[in-house]
Amino acid sequence: MLNTPWICSRCIQRLAQSVRIPIRAQSRHQSTHSAISPALLARARSVASEHAALTQKLATDFDAKSAKRAGELSRTANAIDEYDKAQSAWTELQTLLESGDKELKELAEEDIGPSQERIDHASTALQTSLLPIHPFAHLPCLIEIRPGAGGDEAALFAGDLLRMYEAFCVRHGLRTTILKYDAADAGVGANSGSAVHIQEVVLEVESADAYGILRCEAGVHRVQRVPATESKGRTHTSAASVLVLPSLTDETGDLGENSFNDPKSDYYVDPKEVRVDVMRASGAGGQHVNKTESAVRLTHEPSGMVVMIQETRSQIKNREKAWRLLRSRIAQQKREEREEELMKLRRGAGAGRAGRENKVRTYNWGQQRVSDHRSGMDSRNLDDVVQGGESLDKIMESVRLWMAEQEVLGLVAE
Repeated sequence: MLNTPWICSRCIQRLAQSVRIPIRAQSRHQSTHSAISPALLARARSVASEHAALTQKLATDFDAKSAKRAGELSRTANAIDEYDKAQSAWTELQTLLESGDKELKELAEEDIGPSQERIDHASTALQTSLLPIHPFAHLPCLIEIRPGAGGDEAALFAGDLLRMYEAFCVRHGLRTTILKYDAADAGVGANSGSAVHIQEVVLEVESADAYGILRCEAGVHRVQRVPATESKGRTHTSAASVLVLPSLTDETGDLGENSFNDPKSDYYVDPKEVRVDVMRASGAGGQHVNKTESAVRLTHEPSGMVVMIQETRSQIKNREKAWRLLRSRIAQQKREEREEELMKLRRGAGAGRAGRENKVRTYNWGQQRVSDHRSGMDSRNLDDVVQGGESLDKIMESVRLWMAEQEVLGLVAE
């Protein structure tokens, strides 16, 4: 048998489709390099050369900085090595297909499919290895949920999303806490049992890597269902917005470019540009509400951004939470501005962007269907999705693959 091992492509099938080359009669020397842009291949080989030089240097003269750099480059170096091996195996098959030996030709024909799958996998792995790691991916995150159009039904749906993300985090062992919770008053005639109408909620996911896991959820989520107050059984459409922000606390320590003590950092906020107001808390809370000035409001004057926290009786704790939320919002805003600049440079690439202003997903109760409008994936197990189950995992993974595809398109356009 031929020395052409293959890898099952089911786990990367969706992403691989973007670089698939149809199997057909091909000439002896026809190459599959067209699956990857020459510019990306050149970049990958440059990275591999740097990795080889560093590895050789470290063999005789170890230093931590070079070792760290070599580790960062190893993924691309390994990916280009596998890609070249897959191409060599393909060339070997083409030679045997033109062989006069009938038995060898039949063996080669059997290996065409697996060999193509191996090339697809290697191409995908190589392209994704070149993608820069998101600077906030390793951080905890904040999930802000607000009702949109739809009145009481939108406020109820915001509560459904909160419970969905809480359940998802419990399943995956991610620590969470409610940073901010504002309940909305139900409208006249609302009858939703024990369900809570949410005006705004901020869920903090305290575990490392949470932002990288959950940033795919940002955007407008739409719900189609019959409200409890609908006497004629008509389906209503409502929406809630989800904003996913990176979170950085004092306990996180100095993270270099992500340090909020560094004026060059996205997280840096000049205290001189922030107006701090303290006041008595409003809403439920008993005697504490009227007697203690525990609520804190921060106003970032250059941007007009306002954050108000009154969740605890401690002004100090409320102040810490408010600063954390303000830094996260400003960091996200700066990141989005840079991405917008890049998108202008990539106009012809077809690259997309999943922003908070975009409708990203629809939950249809009548059809028991959840449709993600970015990846195109449909799930017919709505109950499992809203309970934070494995069906939600699959949808989120499909979106991450879609995001990777968009970033690859952006790399090709640069």
